[in-house]
Amino acid sequence: MRPLAPGVHQLLGRPPHMVNAYLVEDVLVDAGTPSARKRITRQLDGRAIAAHVVTHAHPDHFGSSHAVCERYDVPLWAGAKDVEAITTATPVPSPGLAGSLLSRMKMPSPHPVARGLGEGDEVAGFTVLDVPGHSPGHIALWRDHDGVLICGDVFFNVLRPSAPPKILTFDDERNRASMRRLAELRPKLVLFGHGRPLRDPDRLLRLVG
Repeated sequence: MRPLAPGVHQLLGRPPHMVNAYLVEDVLVDAGTPSARKRITRQLDGRAIAAHVVTHAHPDHFGSSHAVCERYDVPLWAGAKDVEAITTATPVPSPGLAGSLLSRMKMPSPHPVARGLGEGDEVAGFTVLDVPGHSPGHIALWRDHDGVLICGDVFFNVLRPSAPPKILTFDDERNRASMRRLAELRPKLVLFGHGRPLRDPDRLLRLVG
């Protein structure tokens, strides 16, 4: 694992930074694709894990959630409006042909969500922010005292900071509003679902205009 801030580690991926998961104190945030199961558990074995949080109900973020929760006997938490999608392994499709095609793909194993998270809830010293758009119940995690933000897929940082692809986004207009909200926090460290960490808050501000 790669330490990024006090109590915050990034799990090593293959290829690096393509699909990210983080360990925040004793809480795993996101769990990659179903094929990431062995890589994730290899890094978590021997550590105390108390819970698992999913930022949003897309199969590259809850792909190994069932395996992780079963292995470590921990509860799964997610944004309240994404609970059904994870519990039934049926993500809400984005508009258009791409979303329809993706909805027909083989999905990860479903897993019951023990807690639906909402604005202002606390997770391992972070505050939950409701930031819908990429999915109906997308959440971010914000630690105010040192400016650490785990933004899920509200932003991508593959090559450069950007919005997530429209074809994979449930409501692009709402996601744009979520982007502005997070950028205006001026985070000192931004951790993405896809891409390298970012320590330049002005880049997000420039992106949202």
